[in-house]
Amino acid sequence: MADPLARLHREITAAADTLREGTYGGAEIGLERPPRDDLGDYSTNAAMLLAPGRDEPPRDVAELLKDELGRRLGDSVERLEVAGPGFLNLSLAPSWYRTTVGELLDAGESLQPDAPREPERVLVEFVSANPTGPLTAAGGRHAAYGDSVARLLQFAGHQVEREYYVNDVGGQVDRLAASVSALMRGDQPPEDGYRGDYVGELAEELTREGLDPQDAAELSRASAEQIVSSIKATLERFGVEFDTWFSERSLHDAGSVDRVVEDLLERDAAYESEGATWLRTSAFGDDKDRVLVRSGGEPTYFAADVAYHRDKLERGAGRMLDVLGADHHGYVARMRAAIEALGTDPTRYEVVIMQLVHLVDSGERAQMSKRKGEFVTLDELVDDIGVDAARFFMLQRSHDTTVDLDLALARRQSSDNPVYYVQYAHARLCSILRLAGMDSGGRPQAGAGDVGTEPAERALVRRLLEFPGEAAAAAERRAPHRLCSYAMATAADVHAFYRDCKVVGAEPAVEAARLEVCVAARRIIARSLELLGVSAPESM
Repeated sequence: MADPLARLHREITAAADTLREGTYGGAEIGLERPPRDDLGDYSTNAAMLLAPGRDEPPRDVAELLKDELGRRLGDSVERLEVAGPGFLNLSLAPSWYRTTVGELLDAGESLQPDAPREPERVLVEFVSANPTGPLTAAGGRHAAYGDSVARLLQFAGHQVEREYYVNDVGGQVDRLAASVSALMRGDQPPEDGYRGDYVGELAEELTREGLDPQDAAELSRASAEQIVSSIKATLERFGVEFDTWFSERSLHDAGSVDRVVEDLLERDAAYESEGATWLRTSAFGDDKDRVLVRSGGEPTYFAADVAYHRDKLERGAGRMLDVLGADHHGYVARMRAAIEALGTDPTRYEVVIMQLVHLVDSGERAQMSKRKGEFVTLDELVDDIGVDAARFFMLQRSHDTTVDLDLALARRQSSDNPVYYVQYAHARLCSILRLAGMDSGGRPQAGAGDVGTEPAERALVRRLLEFPGEAAAAAERRAPHRLCSYAMATAADVHAFYRDCKVVGAEPAVEAARLEVCVAARRIIARSLELLGVSAPESM
Protein backbone atom coordinates (compact mmCIF):
# COMPACT_ATOMS: atom_id res chain seq x y z
CA MET A 1 0.00 0.00 0.00
CA ALA A 2 1.17 3.53 -0.81
CA ASP A 3 0.78 5.02 2.67
CA PRO A 4 -1.16 8.33 2.37
CA LEU A 5 0.35 9.63 5.61
CA ALA A 6 3.87 8.82 4.44
CA ARG A 7 3.12 10.58 1.15
CA LEU A 8 1.83 13.65 3.00
CA HIS A 9 4.94 13.63 5.16
CA ARG A 10 7.12 13.51 2.04
CA GLU A 11 5.31 16.52 0.59
CA ILE A 12 5.91 18.50 3.79
CA THR A 13 9.57 17.47 3.81
CA ALA A 14 9.98 18.47 0.16
CA ALA A 15 8.36 21.85 0.84
CA ALA A 16 10.62 22.35 3.84
CA ASP A 17 13.69 21.46 1.78
CA THR A 18 13.01 24.41 -0.52
CA LEU A 19 13.33 26.70 2.52
CA ARG A 20 16.12 24.90 4.31
CA GLU A 21 19.42 26.58 5.03
CA GLY A 22 21.78 24.22 6.84
CA THR A 23 20.43 21.16 8.63
CA TYR A 24 17.62 20.45 11.07
CA GLY A 25 20.15 19.55 13.74
CA GLY A 26 19.26 15.87 13.51
CA ALA A 27 15.59 16.37 14.37
CA GLU A 28 12.90 14.77 12.22
CA ILE A 29 10.04 16.74 10.74
CA GLY A 30 6.92 15.70 12.57
CA LEU A 31 3.38 15.10 11.36
CA GLU A 32 0.98 14.80 14.28
CA ARG A 33 -2.70 15.05 15.03
CA PRO A 34 -3.43 18.32 16.90
CA PRO A 35 -4.94 18.07 20.39
CA ARG A 36 -8.29 19.49 19.15
CA ASP A 37 -10.19 18.90 15.93
CA ASP A 38 -10.74 22.64 15.39
CA LEU A 39 -6.97 23.02 14.95
CA GLY A 40 -7.04 20.94 11.79
CA ASP A 41 -6.39 17.38 10.71
CA TYR A 42 -2.60 17.36 11.06
CA SER A 43 0.13 19.61 12.36
CA THR A 44 3.83 19.88 11.53
CA ASN A 45 6.78 21.38 13.40
CA ALA A 46 8.81 21.86 10.19
CA ALA A 47 8.97 25.66 10.43
CA MET A 48 10.41 25.55 13.95
CA LEU A 49 13.16 23.22 12.73
CA LEU A 50 13.92 25.48 9.76
CA ALA A 51 13.95 28.75 11.73
CA PRO A 52 17.42 28.51 13.40
CA GLY A 53 19.17 27.87 10.07
CA ARG A 54 17.39 30.81 8.45
CA ASP A 55 17.80 33.05 11.51
CA GLU A 56 14.13 34.04 11.28
CA PRO A 57 11.18 33.78 13.69
CA PRO A 58 9.46 30.38 13.38
CA ARG A 59 6.08 31.95 12.63
CA ASP A 60 7.56 33.88 9.72
CA VAL A 61 9.08 30.68 8.36
CA ALA A 62 5.73 28.94 8.86
CA GLU A 63 4.08 31.55 6.62
CA LEU A 64 6.63 30.79 3.87
CA LEU A 65 6.11 27.05 4.34
CA LYS A 66 2.35 27.57 4.17
CA ASP A 67 2.66 29.14 0.72
CA GLU A 68 5.01 26.46 -0.60
CA LEU A 69 2.98 23.57 0.79
CA GLY A 70 -0.26 25.08 -0.50
CA ARG A 71 1.20 25.08 -4.02
CA ARG A 72 2.24 21.45 -3.69
CA LEU A 73 -0.99 20.09 -2.21
CA GLY A 74 -3.35 22.10 -4.38
CA ASP A 75 -7.02 21.15 -4.09
CA SER A 76 -6.31 18.33 -1.63
CA VAL A 77 -5.85 20.86 1.19
CA GLU A 78 -8.77 22.92 2.45
CA ARG A 79 -6.95 25.23 4.87
CA LEU A 80 -3.43 25.92 6.14
CA GLU A 81 -2.98 27.93 9.35
CA VAL A 82 0.03 29.06 11.35
CA ALA A 83 -0.50 28.39 15.05
CA GLY A 84 1.29 28.81 18.37
CA PRO A 85 5.06 29.29 18.27
CA GLY A 86 5.28 28.20 14.63
CA PHE A 87 3.25 25.06 14.00
CA LEU A 88 1.57 24.73 10.62
CA ASN A 89 -1.86 23.12 10.85
CA LEU A 90 -3.38 21.35 7.85
CA SER A 91 -7.09 20.83 7.19
CA LEU A 92 -7.46 18.46 4.26
CA ALA A 93 -10.26 18.57 1.71
CA PRO A 94 -13.03 15.97 1.37
CA SER A 95 -11.45 14.96 -1.95
CA TRP A 96 -8.26 13.96 -0.07
CA TYR A 97 -10.32 11.84 2.29
CA ARG A 98 -12.18 10.29 -0.64
CA THR A 99 -8.93 9.33 -2.38
CA THR A 100 -7.47 8.04 0.86
CA VAL A 101 -10.41 5.75 1.62
CA GLY A 102 -10.15 4.37 -1.91
CA GLU A 103 -6.50 3.55 -1.29
CA LEU A 104 -7.36 1.79 1.96
CA LEU A 105 -9.85 -0.40 0.12
CA ASP A 106 -7.55 -1.02 -2.83
CA ALA A 107 -4.83 -2.20 -0.42
CA GLY A 108 -6.98 -5.11 0.73
CA GLU A 109 -4.82 -7.73 2.45
CA SER A 110 -1.66 -5.76 1.65
CA LEU A 111 -2.61 -3.12 4.20
CA GLN A 112 0.48 -3.62 6.33
CA PRO A 113 3.72 -1.84 7.20
CA ASP A 114 6.45 -1.39 4.64
CA ALA A 115 8.82 -4.36 4.56
CA PRO A 116 11.77 -3.98 6.97
CA ARG A 117 15.10 -2.99 5.46
CA GLU A 118 16.71 -6.08 6.94
CA PRO A 119 14.14 -8.84 7.55
CA GLU A 120 15.22 -11.23 10.28
CA ARG A 121 14.65 -14.89 11.01
CA VAL A 122 13.34 -14.65 14.57
CA LEU A 123 12.97 -17.64 16.87
CA VAL A 124 10.48 -16.67 19.58
CA GLU A 125 10.64 -18.94 22.62
CA PHE A 126 7.82 -18.39 25.06
CA VAL A 127 5.76 -20.02 27.81
CA SER A 128 8.25 -22.92 28.36
CA ALA A 129 6.60 -23.67 31.71
CA ASN A 130 8.06 -26.67 33.54
CA PRO A 131 6.06 -29.83 32.79
CA THR A 132 5.16 -30.32 36.43
CA GLY A 133 1.50 -29.32 36.33
CA PRO A 134 -1.28 -27.76 34.24
CA LEU A 135 -0.60 -24.41 32.61
CA THR A 136 -1.63 -21.70 35.02
CA ALA A 137 -3.50 -18.50 34.30
CA ALA A 138 -0.19 -16.68 34.83
CA GLY A 139 1.33 -18.78 32.05
CA GLY A 140 -1.50 -17.56 29.86
CA ARG A 141 -0.02 -14.06 29.89
CA HIS A 142 3.23 -15.42 28.47
CA ALA A 143 1.25 -17.36 25.87
CA ALA A 144 -0.86 -14.39 24.78
CA TYR A 145 2.14 -12.07 24.67
CA GLY A 146 4.56 -14.36 22.85
CA ASP A 147 1.97 -15.39 20.28
CA SER A 148 0.91 -11.80 19.58
CA VAL A 149 4.51 -10.62 19.23
CA ALA A 150 5.13 -13.48 16.79
CA ARG A 151 2.05 -12.46 14.78
CA LEU A 152 3.17 -8.84 14.72
CA LEU A 153 6.70 -9.72 13.61
CA GLN A 154 5.32 -11.85 10.78
CA PHE A 155 2.94 -9.07 9.79
CA ALA A 156 5.87 -6.64 9.73
CA GLY A 157 7.73 -8.86 7.27
CA HIS A 158 10.02 -11.06 9.38
CA GLN A 159 10.34 -14.84 9.26
CA VAL A 160 9.15 -16.18 12.62
CA GLU A 161 9.29 -19.53 14.38
CA ARG A 162 7.55 -20.27 17.67
CA GLU A 163 9.23 -22.62 20.12
CA TYR A 164 8.44 -24.15 23.52
CA TYR A 165 11.42 -25.41 25.54
CA VAL A 166 10.39 -28.43 27.60
CA ASN A 167 12.45 -28.75 30.81
CA ASP A 168 11.83 -32.48 31.02
CA VAL A 169 14.87 -33.40 33.12
CA GLY A 170 16.12 -32.25 36.49
CA GLY A 171 15.04 -31.84 40.07
CA GLN A 172 11.51 -30.50 39.52
CA VAL A 173 10.52 -33.29 37.16
CA ASP A 174 12.08 -35.83 39.55
CA ARG A 175 10.03 -34.41 42.45
CA LEU A 176 6.87 -34.71 40.38
CA ALA A 177 7.72 -38.34 39.60
CA ALA A 178 8.37 -39.00 43.30
CA SER A 179 4.98 -37.48 44.16
CA VAL A 180 3.24 -39.63 41.54
CA SER A 181 5.11 -42.72 42.73
CA ALA A 182 4.00 -42.12 46.33
CA LEU A 183 0.35 -41.85 45.34
CA MET A 184 0.61 -44.97 43.16
CA ARG A 185 1.84 -46.83 46.26
CA GLY A 186 -0.88 -45.36 48.48
CA ASP A 187 1.48 -42.97 50.31
CA GLN A 188 1.54 -39.19 50.63
CA PRO A 189 3.82 -37.12 48.36
CA PRO A 190 7.17 -36.12 49.90
CA GLU A 191 7.33 -32.81 51.72
CA ASP A 192 9.03 -31.06 48.78
CA GLY A 193 6.78 -32.81 46.24
CA TYR A 194 3.72 -31.76 44.29
CA ARG A 195 0.12 -31.87 45.45
CA GLY A 196 -3.23 -31.22 43.90
CA ASP A 197 -5.92 -33.18 42.10
CA TYR A 198 -3.89 -33.32 38.91
CA VAL A 199 -1.13 -35.33 40.64
CA GLY A 200 -3.68 -37.93 41.76
CA GLU A 201 -5.16 -38.09 38.26
CA LEU A 202 -1.67 -38.55 36.82
CA ALA A 203 -0.97 -41.39 39.27
CA GLU A 204 -4.22 -43.11 38.30
CA GLU A 205 -3.45 -42.81 34.59
CA LEU A 206 0.08 -44.19 34.91
CA THR A 207 -1.22 -47.03 37.09
CA ARG A 208 -3.70 -47.93 34.33
CA GLU A 209 -0.82 -47.92 31.86
CA GLY A 210 1.00 -50.45 34.05
CA LEU A 211 4.01 -48.37 35.02
CA ASP A 212 6.13 -49.55 37.93
CA PRO A 213 5.94 -47.00 40.79
CA GLN A 214 9.54 -47.94 41.68
CA ASP A 215 10.89 -47.06 38.20
CA ALA A 216 11.84 -43.43 38.87
CA ALA A 217 13.34 -42.78 35.42
CA GLU A 218 10.31 -44.10 33.54
CA LEU A 219 7.89 -42.28 35.86
CA SER A 220 9.81 -39.04 35.31
CA ARG A 221 9.62 -39.43 31.53
CA ALA A 222 5.97 -40.51 31.46
CA SER A 223 4.82 -37.83 33.91
CA ALA A 224 6.47 -35.08 31.87
CA GLU A 225 4.95 -36.43 28.63
CA GLN A 226 1.46 -36.48 30.13
CA ILE A 227 1.79 -32.92 31.44
CA VAL A 228 3.18 -31.66 28.11
CA SER A 229 0.26 -33.26 26.29
CA SER A 230 -2.22 -31.42 28.52
CA ILE A 231 -0.32 -28.12 28.10
CA LYS A 232 -0.45 -28.52 24.31
CA ALA A 233 -4.21 -29.02 24.42
CA THR A 234 -4.65 -25.94 26.63
CA LEU A 235 -2.53 -23.75 24.39
CA GLU A 236 -4.31 -24.90 21.24
CA ARG A 237 -7.58 -23.97 22.90
CA PHE A 238 -6.03 -20.58 23.68
CA GLY A 239 -5.16 -20.08 20.02
CA VAL A 240 -1.43 -20.70 20.41
CA GLU A 241 0.46 -23.23 18.32
CA PHE A 242 4.20 -23.88 18.29
CA ASP A 243 6.39 -24.89 15.38
CA THR A 244 8.71 -26.79 17.72
CA TRP A 245 8.45 -28.42 21.13
CA PHE A 246 12.13 -28.75 22.05
CA SER A 247 13.07 -31.32 24.70
CA GLU A 248 15.87 -30.55 27.14
CA ARG A 249 16.30 -34.32 27.52
CA SER A 250 17.24 -34.48 23.82
CA LEU A 251 20.22 -32.20 24.47
CA HIS A 252 21.58 -34.54 27.13
CA ASP A 253 20.87 -37.68 25.09
CA ALA A 254 22.69 -36.21 22.05
CA GLY A 255 25.72 -35.16 24.13
CA SER A 256 25.14 -31.49 23.27
CA VAL A 257 25.57 -30.33 26.87
CA ASP A 258 28.92 -32.10 27.27
CA ARG A 259 30.12 -30.77 23.90
CA VAL A 260 29.31 -27.15 24.67
CA VAL A 261 31.21 -27.39 27.97
CA GLU A 262 34.21 -28.91 26.16
CA ASP A 263 34.07 -26.19 23.52
CA LEU A 264 34.04 -23.45 26.16
CA LEU A 265 37.02 -25.06 27.92
CA GLU A 266 38.94 -25.19 24.62
CA ARG A 267 38.18 -21.50 24.04
CA ASP A 268 39.50 -20.75 27.54
CA ALA A 269 36.07 -19.25 28.25
CA ALA A 270 35.59 -21.84 30.99
CA TYR A 271 37.88 -23.25 33.68
CA GLU A 272 37.92 -25.87 36.42
CA SER A 273 38.11 -24.95 40.07
CA GLU A 274 37.21 -26.77 43.29
CA GLY A 275 36.15 -29.78 41.24
CA ALA A 276 33.55 -27.79 39.28
CA THR A 277 33.60 -26.23 35.81
CA TRP A 278 32.93 -22.51 35.62
CA LEU A 279 32.12 -20.15 32.74
CA ARG A 280 34.05 -16.86 32.79
CA THR A 281 30.88 -14.82 32.53
CA SER A 282 32.49 -12.01 34.56
CA ALA A 283 34.83 -11.42 31.61
CA PHE A 284 31.77 -10.57 29.51
CA GLY A 285 29.95 -8.23 31.87
CA ASP A 286 28.27 -10.59 34.35
CA ASP A 287 28.75 -9.86 38.05
CA LYS A 288 30.44 -13.22 38.72
CA ASP A 289 31.41 -16.49 37.05
CA ARG A 290 28.77 -19.20 36.76
CA VAL A 291 28.93 -22.95 37.35
CA LEU A 292 28.46 -25.17 34.29
CA VAL A 293 29.23 -28.54 35.89
CA ARG A 294 28.95 -29.16 39.63
CA SER A 295 31.74 -30.82 41.58
CA GLY A 296 29.79 -34.07 41.49
CA GLY A 297 29.88 -34.05 37.67
CA GLU A 298 26.24 -33.04 37.15
CA PRO A 299 25.62 -30.29 34.56
CA THR A 300 23.66 -27.29 35.79
CA TYR A 301 20.49 -25.96 34.21
CA PHE A 302 22.64 -23.12 32.90
CA ALA A 303 24.88 -25.54 30.98
CA ALA A 304 21.84 -27.06 29.31
CA ASP A 305 20.53 -23.59 28.48
CA VAL A 306 23.86 -22.64 26.86
CA ALA A 307 23.71 -25.81 24.76
CA TYR A 308 20.10 -25.04 23.87
CA HIS A 309 20.86 -21.53 22.65
CA ARG A 310 23.82 -22.75 20.61
CA ASP A 311 21.43 -25.25 19.05
CA LYS A 312 19.09 -22.37 18.16
CA LEU A 313 21.96 -20.61 16.38
CA GLU A 314 22.96 -23.77 14.55
CA ARG A 315 19.37 -24.13 13.34
CA GLY A 316 19.63 -20.71 11.68
CA ALA A 317 18.05 -18.31 14.15
CA GLY A 318 19.09 -14.78 13.24
CA ARG A 319 17.54 -13.39 16.39
CA MET A 320 16.66 -15.33 19.54
CA LEU A 321 13.77 -13.69 21.37
CA ASP A 322 13.09 -15.25 24.77
CA VAL A 323 10.00 -14.34 26.79
CA LEU A 324 10.92 -14.98 30.43
CA GLY A 325 9.33 -14.63 33.86
CA ALA A 326 9.85 -11.82 36.34
CA ASP A 327 12.42 -13.88 38.31
CA HIS A 328 14.88 -14.09 35.37
CA HIS A 329 16.52 -10.65 35.48
CA GLY A 330 19.90 -12.09 36.51
CA TYR A 331 19.71 -14.74 33.80
CA VAL A 332 20.02 -12.28 30.90
CA ALA A 333 23.58 -11.09 31.52
CA ARG A 334 24.97 -14.60 32.02
CA MET A 335 23.31 -15.95 28.85
CA ARG A 336 24.57 -13.01 26.79
CA ALA A 337 28.01 -13.70 28.23
CA ALA A 338 27.76 -17.36 27.24
CA ILE A 339 26.69 -16.48 23.69
CA GLU A 340 29.60 -14.07 23.33
CA ALA A 341 31.97 -16.68 24.76
CA LEU A 342 30.83 -19.02 21.97
CA GLY A 343 31.93 -16.42 19.43
CA THR A 344 28.49 -15.07 18.52
CA ASP A 345 27.23 -11.49 18.60
CA PRO A 346 25.33 -11.27 21.93
CA THR A 347 22.94 -8.67 20.51
CA ARG A 348 21.30 -11.51 18.59
CA TYR A 349 19.93 -12.61 21.97
CA GLU A 350 16.95 -10.55 23.12
CA VAL A 351 14.92 -11.03 26.27
CA VAL A 352 11.53 -9.74 27.31
CA ILE A 353 10.90 -9.99 31.06
CA MET A 354 7.23 -10.45 31.84
CA GLN A 355 5.68 -9.17 35.01
CA LEU A 356 3.01 -11.02 36.94
CA VAL A 357 -0.70 -11.31 36.34
CA HIS A 358 -3.09 -11.39 39.29
CA LEU A 359 -6.68 -12.57 39.05
CA VAL A 360 -8.99 -10.29 41.00
CA ASP A 361 -12.56 -11.25 41.84
CA SER A 362 -14.71 -9.22 44.23
CA GLY A 363 -11.61 -7.31 45.26
CA GLU A 364 -9.69 -10.43 46.26
CA ARG A 365 -6.57 -11.75 44.55
CA ALA A 366 -6.33 -15.46 43.77
CA GLN A 367 -3.18 -17.07 45.14
CA MET A 368 -1.15 -19.39 42.91
CA SER A 369 1.26 -22.14 43.92
CA LYS A 370 1.63 -25.07 41.55
CA ARG A 371 3.49 -27.23 44.05
CA LYS A 372 0.81 -26.88 46.71
CA GLY A 373 -1.91 -27.44 44.15
CA GLU A 374 -3.45 -24.04 44.89
CA PHE A 375 -3.70 -22.27 41.54
CA VAL A 376 -6.08 -21.24 38.78
CA THR A 377 -5.39 -23.04 35.54
CA LEU A 378 -5.57 -21.32 32.18
CA ASP A 379 -8.36 -23.73 31.24
CA GLU A 380 -10.36 -22.61 34.27
CA LEU A 381 -9.82 -18.96 33.36
CA VAL A 382 -10.97 -19.59 29.78
CA ASP A 383 -14.01 -21.48 31.07
CA ASP A 384 -14.84 -18.41 33.15
CA ILE A 385 -14.25 -15.44 30.79
CA GLY A 386 -13.44 -16.97 27.39
CA VAL A 387 -10.33 -16.88 25.20
CA ASP A 388 -10.95 -13.40 23.77
CA ALA A 389 -11.32 -11.63 27.10
CA ALA A 390 -8.39 -13.54 28.63
CA ARG A 391 -6.05 -12.61 25.79
CA PHE A 392 -7.14 -8.99 25.47
CA PHE A 393 -7.00 -8.27 29.21
CA MET A 394 -3.54 -9.86 29.45
CA LEU A 395 -2.26 -7.88 26.47
CA GLN A 396 -3.68 -4.43 27.15
CA ARG A 397 -0.91 -3.52 29.60
CA SER A 398 2.81 -3.40 28.80
CA HIS A 399 4.70 -6.61 29.55
CA ASP A 400 6.76 -4.78 32.19
CA THR A 401 3.63 -3.85 34.17
CA THR A 402 1.82 -6.14 36.58
CA VAL A 403 -1.73 -6.92 35.43
CA ASP A 404 -4.66 -7.17 37.81
CA LEU A 405 -7.20 -9.03 35.68
CA ASP A 406 -10.65 -7.99 36.90
CA LEU A 407 -12.77 -11.11 36.37
CA ALA A 408 -16.04 -9.32 37.05
CA LEU A 409 -15.27 -6.75 34.35
CA ALA A 410 -14.06 -9.41 31.92
CA ARG A 411 -17.37 -11.28 32.28
CA ARG A 412 -19.44 -8.17 31.64
CA GLN A 413 -21.02 -7.69 28.21
CA SER A 414 -21.05 -3.91 28.19
CA SER A 415 -19.08 -0.99 26.83
CA ASP A 416 -16.88 -0.74 29.93
CA ASN A 417 -15.41 -4.15 29.03
CA PRO A 418 -12.66 -3.20 26.52
CA VAL A 419 -12.70 -6.37 24.42
CA TYR A 420 -16.50 -6.29 24.20
CA TYR A 421 -16.29 -2.59 23.22
CA VAL A 422 -13.94 -3.31 20.32
CA GLN A 423 -15.75 -6.45 19.15
CA TYR A 424 -19.07 -4.62 19.27
CA ALA A 425 -17.67 -1.92 16.97
CA HIS A 426 -16.76 -4.65 14.47
CA ALA A 427 -20.18 -6.27 14.79
CA ARG A 428 -21.85 -2.87 14.38
CA LEU A 429 -19.99 -2.26 11.10
CA CYS A 430 -20.97 -5.72 9.86
CA SER A 431 -24.60 -4.94 10.73
CA ILE A 432 -24.49 -1.73 8.67
CA LEU A 433 -23.07 -3.61 5.70
CA ARG A 434 -25.72 -6.33 5.98
CA LEU A 435 -28.43 -3.68 6.10
CA ALA A 436 -27.00 -2.24 2.89
CA GLY A 437 -27.12 -5.68 1.28
CA MET A 438 -23.34 -6.14 1.31
CA ASP A 439 -21.20 -8.88 2.77
CA SER A 440 -18.49 -7.84 5.22
CA GLY A 441 -15.75 -7.93 2.59
CA GLY A 442 -17.67 -6.23 -0.21
CA ARG A 443 -17.43 -2.78 -1.71
CA PRO A 444 -20.20 -0.43 -2.85
CA GLN A 445 -20.89 -0.62 -6.57
CA ALA A 446 -22.18 2.92 -7.02
CA GLY A 447 -19.74 5.78 -7.47
CA ALA A 448 -19.07 7.25 -4.05
CA GLY A 449 -19.21 10.90 -3.17
CA ASP A 450 -16.95 12.91 -0.92
CA VAL A 451 -15.81 11.65 2.46
CA GLY A 452 -14.90 13.86 5.38
CA THR A 453 -17.79 16.29 5.43
CA GLU A 454 -18.49 15.44 9.08
CA PRO A 455 -15.98 15.63 11.95
CA ALA A 456 -16.67 12.06 13.11
CA GLU A 457 -16.12 10.81 9.58
CA ARG A 458 -12.79 12.61 9.29
CA ALA A 459 -11.67 11.39 12.70
CA LEU A 460 -12.38 7.75 11.82
CA VAL A 461 -10.50 7.91 8.51
CA ARG A 462 -7.50 9.54 10.19
CA ARG A 463 -7.49 6.76 12.77
CA LEU A 464 -7.61 4.08 10.07
CA LEU A 465 -4.60 5.62 8.36
CA GLU A 466 -2.57 5.12 11.53
CA PHE A 467 -2.91 1.33 11.44
CA PRO A 468 0.23 0.39 9.43
CA GLY A 469 2.39 2.65 11.58
CA GLU A 470 0.87 1.39 14.83
CA ALA A 471 1.35 -2.24 13.79
CA ALA A 472 4.97 -1.55 12.79
CA ALA A 473 5.68 0.19 16.11
CA ALA A 474 4.04 -2.62 18.08
CA ALA A 475 6.24 -5.16 16.30
CA GLU A 476 9.47 -3.18 16.60
CA ARG A 477 8.93 -2.39 20.29
CA ARG A 478 7.52 -5.87 21.12
CA ALA A 479 4.49 -4.01 22.41
CA PRO A 480 1.13 -5.61 21.54
CA HIS A 481 -0.48 -3.39 24.19
CA ARG A 482 -0.13 -0.54 21.69
CA LEU A 483 -2.42 -2.41 19.33
CA CYS A 484 -4.96 -2.91 22.14
CA SER A 485 -4.98 0.87 22.66
CA TYR A 486 -5.25 1.46 18.92
CA ALA A 487 -8.17 -0.98 18.60
CA MET A 488 -10.02 0.71 21.47
CA ALA A 489 -9.44 4.19 19.98
CA THR A 490 -10.64 2.97 16.58
CA ALA A 491 -13.73 1.44 18.17
CA ALA A 492 -14.48 4.76 19.87
CA ASP A 493 -14.25 6.52 16.51
CA VAL A 494 -16.53 3.90 14.93
CA HIS A 495 -19.17 4.40 17.61
CA ALA A 496 -18.97 8.20 17.16
CA PHE A 497 -19.24 7.78 13.39
CA TYR A 498 -22.32 5.57 13.84
CA ARG A 499 -23.88 8.19 16.14
CA ASP A 500 -23.19 11.24 13.97
CA CYS A 501 -23.18 10.02 10.37
CA LYS A 502 -26.17 8.43 8.67
CA VAL A 503 -25.04 5.66 6.36
CA VAL A 504 -27.85 3.47 5.00
CA GLY A 505 -30.60 5.73 3.72
CA ALA A 506 -28.39 8.77 3.18
CA GLU A 507 -28.25 10.45 -0.24
CA PRO A 508 -26.94 7.71 -2.63
CA ALA A 509 -23.46 9.14 -3.25
CA VAL A 510 -23.00 9.85 0.47
CA GLU A 511 -24.27 6.38 1.40
CA ALA A 512 -21.78 4.76 -0.99
CA ALA A 513 -18.92 6.86 0.36
CA ARG A 514 -19.75 6.06 3.97
CA LEU A 515 -20.17 2.38 3.22
CA GLU A 516 -16.60 2.41 1.92
CA VAL A 517 -15.50 3.90 5.24
CA CYS A 518 -17.38 1.09 7.00
CA VAL A 519 -15.66 -1.58 4.90
CA ALA A 520 -12.22 -0.11 5.57
CA ALA A 521 -12.90 0.24 9.30
CA ARG A 522 -14.23 -3.32 9.56
CA ARG A 523 -11.12 -4.71 7.88
CA ILE A 524 -8.73 -2.79 10.09
CA ILE A 525 -10.48 -3.65 13.36
CA ALA A 526 -10.60 -7.31 12.31
CA ARG A 527 -6.89 -7.30 11.44
CA SER A 528 -6.00 -5.57 14.72
CA LEU A 529 -7.90 -8.21 16.69
CA GLU A 530 -6.35 -11.00 14.64
CA LEU A 531 -2.86 -9.76 15.53
CA LEU A 532 -3.89 -9.96 19.18
CA GLY A 533 -5.31 -13.46 18.73
CA VAL A 534 -8.83 -12.21 19.42
CA SER A 535 -11.89 -13.03 17.30
CA ALA A 536 -13.89 -10.44 15.37
CA PRO A 537 -17.56 -11.53 15.59
CA GLU A 538 -19.97 -10.31 12.90
CA SER A 539 -22.90 -10.17 15.30
CA MET A 540 -23.25 -9.84 19.08
